[in-house]
Amino acid sequence: MASTSLSSRRPASWTVQENKLFEKALARFDRDTPDRWQNVARAVGGGKSAEEVKMHYDILIEDLRRIESGHVPIPNYSNTTTTAEEEKRLLKYLKM
Repeated sequence: MASTSLSSRRPASWTVQENKLFEKALARFDRDTPDRWQNVARAVGGGKSAEEVKMHYDILIEDLRRIESGHVPIPNYSNTTTTAEEEKRLLKYLKM
């Protein structure tokens, strides 16, 4: 059975403003926040769904993993679970 990569399901586009709102929402609604992805989607606006913001987050985490490991070529994403430590590094990276 072939797996579907996250990049093939990537939303059409995110504006610079939506990405900034996304970053701020991630800092505001941490991983322990109930209904985190619904809250992030509301904060981003633009009709983004909870599923879209979660997918955007997963893609961002995979990009960060690749950057940290020195691999920056065209990615081949897979569904993964994010650890608390990875999320802390992401938030630190986003604040740069």
